[in-house]
Amino acid sequence: MTHQQRFPKLSAAHYRHLLRPPRGRVRCVIDTDARNEIDDQFALAWALLSQDVLDIEAIYAAPYSFQRRWRELQAAARAKANPGGASAAELALLAAYGGQLDRLERAGTDISDRAQIDPQGITMVSPGEGMELSYREILLVCEKLGMDFRERVFRGSPRYLERYDAPVESEAARHLVAAARTASADAPLYVLAIGATSNVTSALLMAPEIINNIVVLWTAGYPTTVTDIAQPSFNMEQDILSSQLLFDSGVPLVYLPGFHVGAQLSLSLPEMEAWVKDAGAIGEYLYWLYTHNPHYAFQGLSGHFGRTWIIWDLINIAWLLEPAWVPSFLTDAPYLSADCKWQRRGNPRHIMREALDINRDAIYRDFFAKLAAAAS
Repeated sequence: MTHQQRFPKLSAAHYRHLLRPPRGRVRCVIDTDARNEIDDQFALAWALLSQDVLDIEAIYAAPYSFQRRWRELQAAARAKANPGGASAAELALLAAYGGQLDRLERAGTDISDRAQIDPQGITMVSPGEGMELSYREILLVCEKLGMDFRERVFRGSPRYLERYDAPVESEAARHLVAAARTASADAPLYVLAIGATSNVTSALLMAPEIINNIVVLWTAGYPTTVTDIAQPSFNMEQDILSSQLLFDSGVPLVYLPGFHVGAQLSLSLPEMEAWVKDAGAIGEYLYWLYTHNPHYAFQGLSGHFGRTWIIWDLINIAWLLEPAWVPSFLTDAPYLSADCKWQRRGNPRHIMREALDINRDAIYRDFFAKLAAAAS
């Protein structure tokens, strides 16, 4: 039996029913690699300040690791130092990482010295260590908000999916299965996935029938119409088997492209100073994260003049709070290749929903207003 065959086959009507824009208060869980970057913390804060609309049953810590990108960066550096002796694969990496290497060189960074490019441990941790750091970060965000969510925060997968007949057992995956079994097509459980989907797909493999009752929201990559280039998306590439299974399983999916769509959620330092910095303990913490972004050292960036940072993961919260802020359409699900390219083969597959635009200003107005209200 293939992994596609093990899942129930839903009718087109069932997909349309589950994928309709939500109304009223909705049940949801949040699956986040909260420590890998700074956008997850913003998304978590917004969600937790929106519990009049979001009935948040649990928050799951997802694994993450930048070890692959670190190895690729080193290979690109070797190719830059000796292009004549580089392989085609190394030259391809140089093309991808050349700008980053140039910035690191201008900053005087020795990439052989991990302490220089990894001041807060973002690149060297294993997936399991990343999950544990995310777990602690989730608790910290809740603490900054003055909310006690400890009994609803669960550790997730200590590693990425290795094969389809071996889901990775975790507190998060088991909780998701149990929660999904109490949902229904008329009152589905929304799964907000803002990282690698290791926890989500492990739950699907543990209990394939739950695809009848859940809707997964996931942000990564380019629109599915972009078929001629790979999708250089961290959420997608780090656990590629899970990413592929998300589309192959037939689980009702709201796909929120990061590039072109979520990428519009850029935020500047002056905006942080005007509307976030003084918004209580959580505002102070988000401001600190923004001004101490660990990826600046890794990317060879310095200073905030004329620069913004994209708070990607807000897109998941936005669609669930107000679908009109993230216009979307129904389409057929593509295949995702092992090298992160979209493919369509033969007859159309099951239906999914895909975002095509975003109302950046409406999203930030709501986010800033809720921060201010919580601090007053």
